[in-house]
Amino acid sequence: MKEQEERDSDNRDQSQNDDDSSLQDSDLRWEEEQAELEYYERKFRLAEPSFPLAREPKNERQRFEMHRAEVQQVAEVADLESIWDITYTPARFEGVFLKTSLRPFYLQDQIVDVMAQVKGGKEANVYLCRAHSSVGVEWIAAKVYRPRQFRNLRNDAMYREGRHFLTAEDGRPQAVNPRDDRTKRAVEKKSVFGVQVRHTSWLMYEFSALQTLYEAGVPVPKPYGVGDNAILVEYIGDEQVAAPTLHETRLEDDEAGPLFDRTLKSIAVMLENGLAHGDLSAYNILYWQGEIKLIDFPQVIDIHANRSAHSVLKRDVERVCQYFRRYGIRVDHSAMAEDLWERYAAHDPDDLSADISRLLSTEAEEDFEEGEDQE
Repeated sequence: MKEQEERDSDNRDQSQNDDDSSLQDSDLRWEEEQAELEYYERKFRLAEPSFPLAREPKNERQRFEMHRAEVQQVAEVADLESIWDITYTPARFEGVFLKTSLRPFYLQDQIVDVMAQVKGGKEANVYLCRAHSSVGVEWIAAKVYRPRQFRNLRNDAMYREGRHFLTAEDGRPQAVNPRDDRTKRAVEKKSVFGVQVRHTSWLMYEFSALQTLYEAGVPVPKPYGVGDNAILVEYIGDEQVAAPTLHETRLEDDEAGPLFDRTLKSIAVMLENGLAHGDLSAYNILYWQGEIKLIDFPQVIDIHANRSAHSVLKRDVERVCQYFRRYGIRVDHSAMAEDLWERYAAHDPDDLSADISRLLSTEAEEDFEEGEDQE
């Protein structure tokens, strides 16, 4: 009995020693990684790490893991710095997230250089990149989502209704298993992992929508690749200037009617594929050499699963009609939206294309007026 007690005591002592050793090792790793982070901060003049509210660490263990992730990210960029010189000189705050986001595309021989930032947005920046020769084009656009602490966070609950969470697997959007309760809990609690899932899912929906609509013939930039924080798409413009939006463009009078029809037909084909843009306006339509390209689809809505789809469609149509009104094109946007919705919902999908063609050819021609609205 006494021998058993002595063995138990020895085991407890050994266990305590192991725990103490583990804590010492953990402290040592922490100190080493702090030193490494400080080295890279000095080398690249990085700002002090900060945690946004949604990611504020709740305990020392979580703080350690988040700190280690920061170190790893900076170290990866430092590694890349030695082998990948880019033409574009990023601002201090964007240097780390830019190269980290584009690193997979560089390593996969999709891009070889970043030439310039062509658009700065609330949620993402767009960069002109030189494509790898294997891609088959000279230029390609990289849409890089801004880090969450710099993003203008929107109330996106309306757009997320009816969505499954998507992740990036081998460069392709993949749906998270609906039975994955761990992911659901993480998202609800806004843990580090949960916030990242929501962030990645947001841009996966944009890439997935671009794939669907490009294959359906909607004028959108051709999608080339996707990562956890960026997508590669067809670049619209030339080396000197990126394509402007319709909002920035003064159309010729003879262009307005055909482009209006093209835009409405695009909305119709989106409906045919079960989608509504969700934020369509002259700000999200590019114009280049007489053609249009619809852009910015992260908030795209599944019209079969989202209860707001009808009202969102009406808003999209209204905004498009408001822009073209300045060119004398006057239509009843509410009636137009209702017709599009009813024709899509009431008919067999095989008959939809013919119905939409008849709708556009009659209403657009009938209500076209010459002149410019000064409103």
